Amino acid sequence: MWILLALLFLAVIAGLWLLRPERLFSLRPGGLQSADDPSEMPSRGEPDFRFHTLSAWQAAAVPRAMRFDLPLGSEHGALVYNAQKFWEMNEKRGGHHTGDDLNGIGGMNTDLGDPVFSVADGLVVYAAEPSPGWGKLILVAHRAPDGRSLHSMYAHLDRIDVKPGDLVARGSRIGTVGTANGYYPAHLHFEMRESHGVDIGGGYSLYPLNRLDPEKTIASLRVAAEKLTPSPLGLMKVK
Repeated sequence: MWILLALLFLAVIAGLWLLRPERLFSLRPGGLQSADDPSEMPSRGEPDFRFHTLSAWQAAAVPRAMRFDLPLGSEHGALVYNAQKFWEMNEKRGGHHTGDDLNGIGGMNTDLGDPVFSVADGLVVYAAEPSPGWGKLILVAHRAPDGRSLHSMYAHLDRIDVKPGDLVARGSRIGTVGTANGYYPAHLHFEMRESHGVDIGGGYSLYPLNRLDPEKTIASLRVAAEKLTPSPLGLMKVK
């Protein structure tokens, strides 16, 4: 009897939640969590969207990505060079580089405003400016073919063209190359992580934590050229 009452109570709670779908994907600046989620980390009395674990609803909405490509230069990663590779030691910054610094082949600010593409079908879980040094930043969650939860991060942007909760297709434009408000010459700081939550972190670290080598990770998740096909999510979004 008590078990039935408990199940009924849970069903009522779930029903009330479903009647308020706006709570599932809050479109407040930055991240996906709703403002009254008790698990959020407060910052000056407000929720801090830089640190949270995706809810079950959000995780279920992350699409499976069947192919990954590089995010800059063209839809399939051409015309790009890597100015500072993953895990190179930077004594001035006091740590290893946590991503790849991708530039157009002209160097300096010649790629300012160039389009930045989503590396795979995914769900935008962060789109804001966490700090002056990062500038505008986007974090996209993907479900890899092997089931892993992967995140791609795009930083120092000049413009953000998506918002939290958006589904984005592989090769779709999500922003443009920037300078982090003049902190650096124009380039894209690009990271790949294995993660279940939003944790912006720093661009240099003594430990890799959940960071992956972007170039090797993308290469391992590409398919042979003769099997190149459009993004399924992209085809679904074509009007």
